[in-house]
Amino acid sequence: MPCAGTSALMAAAANGHVEAMQVILENGAPWNALDRSNRSAGDYAFENGHQEAVDFLLQAGVRAELLLSMIRKRKRAREAASSGIEAPAKNADYLESDIEYTNDSLIDAFGRGVMMQWEEGLMKHHANVLCRTKGDVLNVGFGMGIIDGFVEELEYKTHTIIEAHPAVYAKMKHDGWLEKPNVRVLFGRWQDVIPQLGTYDSIFFDTFGEDDEEMQQFHELLPTILKEGGTYSFFNGMAPSNFFFHGVACETVRLQLEELGIFMEYIPVKVDVDEEVWKEVSIKYWSWDVYYLPLGYRPTEEELLAGRCLPEDRQSSVQTPLLVREK
Repeated sequence: MPCAGTSALMAAAANGHVEAMQVILENGAPWNALDRSNRSAGDYAFENGHQEAVDFLLQAGVRAELLLSMIRKRKRAREAASSGIEAPAKNADYLESDIEYTNDSLIDAFGRGVMMQWEEGLMKHHANVLCRTKGDVLNVGFGMGIIDGFVEELEYKTHTIIEAHPAVYAKMKHDGWLEKPNVRVLFGRWQDVIPQLGTYDSIFFDTFGEDDEEMQQFHELLPTILKEGGTYSFFNGMAPSNFFFHGVACETVRLQLEELGIFMEYIPVKVDVDEEVWKEVSIKYWSWDVYYLPLGYRPTEEELLAGRCLPEDRQSSVQTPLLVREK
């Protein structure tokens, strides 16, 4: 179908021809090329029920993303070593912009939805898994404070919040968050407040305007701030416009965290978002009726010695979008 911008890789994927796909990729075809309808080869394989082809393309995409991540990390290290100057924040435009709180949204000066009320159900799920430990909780990125409100309704020891936007921090102060018992608010980018951090039983990461590179940098910090037996999660808005790319991103992050000693599974959660909510913002940042909630765990030394990477109550199949593996 040349008129649709279909490539040879897409045609092979649509028919489940894995050997042909391998030859095409080995000859330089990009795994993530899109046709004129913004569908990738992975989408063609998935839509036509060819799971072997989906798995093959998923792994090809993950290998490429892991390699790209390693190249970026080395480049960043070289630049920092040669210049001695830290690169400017990628979310500087957001942190320096005006923001507006509406009845059900937090919107920046560019019309982007920083956080919206439709996320409330997801944040409740996140808060519930974070507070299972009933311990010390860290949330990176306050926004509308939805997840922090749910944490306050549950049992915990301490509740630490990092917020970098001055207007959000001012609203937190106005709303009394700085005076809440057992709540500690740190103003600044997470990169700048690291010396003030302790160790935590549960950590949630949900910044705005940062990309996967910054999230990976935060993940590299986890072994020093997440306690053994602790839980880690983040807002899973990765690659929100293409489900196959979303699956690749989820699997890439799972493998990166595993290298750091954090074992991740994804829990499917039903989502019902009224299309009307997107009229208020310039970018639609969610597209599906299922949200894959990331649930990471740092096993204790005893669990590792016993060959267990997850608690006994979570010894079930691990789900990544597009791929189900049996433990």
